[in-house]
Amino acid sequence: MRLEYFEMIDRVTTLDRETKRIEVSSVVPQESPVFEGHFPGHPLVPGVLLTETMAQASGYLVLGVMGFTHMPFLMGVDKARFRTFVGPGTVLNVTAQLEHEGSGYAVTKARITAEGKPICDAELRFRIMPFPEGMDGLMRAQARRIGLLEETV
Repeated sequence: MRLEYFEMIDRVTTLDRETKRIEVSSVVPQESPVFEGHFPGHPLVPGVLLTETMAQASGYLVLGVMGFTHMPFLMGVDKARFRTFVGPGTVLNVTAQLEHEGSGYAVTKARITAEGKPICDAELRFRIMPFPEGMDGLMRAQARRIGLLEETV
């Protein structure tokens, strides 16, 4: 997890295309420029970055289920709930379930846990669109880095 570069996912542990579910893991870094301001002397992962983590897991789920044919763009976050704080060194487990896909949109339910305890959850809405020029190759490279793609799809 590299907070300052918005690389929130370390590894895809499970992608089940049949049930349309993904599980990913990430370890919050011990040090990050983000912690210098949030908060000095008491580093916490900002809620917006936890939301981004759920959105990235959901986005990789949509990419995997759709075979990398289109790009999901986050459009909305509904029913977001944050239950506790997350500090450096925390191992995050993220799950996302595809609830709806069609008519150019996708909806997921995602949650983050640590040591089995709930951290946050939300419903996320995505617009499914053609890849911007050159973006498909970049997304495939990221997917290979995190273990979503073993071979070229």
